[in-house]
Amino acid sequence: MKRITLLLAFSLICLFVSAQSADEIIENYFENTGGTEAWNNITGLRYNASVNAPIGEIPLVMYNGKDGSSFVKMTLQGNEIIQIAFDGETAWGMNMMSMQAEKKDSEITENLKRAIKEFPDPFLNYKEKGFSVELLENETIEGSECFKIKLTKMPTLVDGEEVENVTYYYFDTENFVPILVEAEIKSGPAKGNIAQTFFSDYQEVDGLYFSFSFTQGLKGQPSQTITIKSVEINPEIDKSSLIFPEG
Repeated sequence: MKRITLLLAFSLICLFVSAQSADEIIENYFENTGGTEAWNNITGLRYNASVNAPIGEIPLVMYNGKDGSSFVKMTLQGNEIIQIAFDGETAWGMNMMSMQAEKKDSEITENLKRAIKEFPDPFLNYKEKGFSVELLENETIEGSECFKIKLTKMPTLVDGEEVENVTYYYFDTENFVPILVEAEIKSGPAKGNIAQTFFSDYQEVDGLYFSFSFTQGLKGQPSQTITIKSVEINPEIDKSSLIFPEG
């Protein structure tokens, strides 16, 4: 009986030591990737990258700013194509057929405005943003045991209606960094499918750690890998280039 009691006590101690709350996991995540103070000092991030495609490697530049400004620009056969640009108020992109700039619809623009709070990381000061987190049961992802956290952000608009905006993050239990992010697609031809982004190759940039390789696609379907060449923290950006070119 005494032996059983000791074993039970030992088991409870192990359970207590191994138990992690969502906030502890998030705290460890920021501590391991540079610290919350450094993350809070970020005003802009520019990623110089490339994506593999059937026609070859396509250069890609992505930018996000604290004020909501953002753009994604690719170079295709010598032509610079802005897939999307947002100055905090108006969203637009280039039509691949006509190569003319066209404004995005009001719903896309509104959802981009709501996503401003997610910069530079949705977990940073998440309570102040009105987000919530929930720690779910651990799962194994590609051989790595992971903490699974459900992140609920501001509702998103779909066909004029607000719908729940939930993303699931899988944090490596050893390094406390996300290796997989999942979210259900709410609209369009892929509606109902699960979008997945796998993160790997974390590297240090000016004291902060970023994933330099991420693979995107629908769960169970072929995916596409984006390789980061460099990350620029708080770069100088010509904000006038983000404004929709009237006329």
